[in-house]
Amino acid sequence: MVADWLIVGFYALLTALATGLGALPFLFVRSVSKRAVAYSNGIAAGLMLGACFGLIREGTAYGDWQTVVGAVLGIGFILVTERWLDTSQIGLHQVGAGRDGKTAKRMILIVVVMTVHSIAEGVAVGASFGGGMTLAAVITIAIFVHNVPEGVAISAVLRPEGVSVFRCALWSIFSSLPQPILAVPAFLFVEAVQPALPYSIGFAAGAMVFMVFMELLPEAFEDAPRAGIGLVTSVTLLAMVLFQRFL
Repeated sequence: MVADWLIVGFYALLTALATGLGALPFLFVRSVSKRAVAYSNGIAAGLMLGACFGLIREGTAYGDWQTVVGAVLGIGFILVTERWLDTSQIGLHQVGAGRDGKTAKRMILIVVVMTVHSIAEGVAVGASFGGGMTLAAVITIAIFVHNVPEGVAISAVLRPEGVSVFRCALWSIFSSLPQPILAVPAFLFVEAVQPALPYSIGFAAGAMVFMVFMELLPEAFEDAPRAGIGLVTSVTLLAMVLFQRFL
């Protein structure tokens, strides 16, 4: 139904706009401490891991091995994408006066990496609607919260190089545009081809889990005490699991 995919697109658009919120702290400060970003990533990691429990449970209800295959494909997708980014020449050229090649590369790659990661998140939002509104709400909330520190991370790279707060917000939102763009096709595909549901949900769960362990937590552990990051991640993971249990 038209109303269904409009709702999916609206939810996914909210997650994309949340990334722009990460630029707001830079209205008051030139930079945000790495420790603050690290704890934000720890919270996001816990929420995403907790949400993945719901995804996997929902996926296995439609097919056990199909969900596992989807998860493996999701992990492989992130691995291949990261390898491509590492070997590509994106960002080696200068992007403006006063910025050397190394800085330019860092500025461009942070946006590219976040944009590519958003592909999996868009699929996660769209696929989650195939499992009902409760699962969709949980996944949307998790990705919404996760996107805020992503926006902080992008702005933390761009703002010190003279990029305005408004443009930082725009670049942050741009990095999450794959979410509303891909959420609707993912939802329609799952609705039209029911057997694809466990593969789609598994793909989203695998990609999200791998992102947490490959990107969010390693970066958080570098900039904040491991015990503190472990605590906030565990607490938010438990809170998300309980939220799904009693919602």
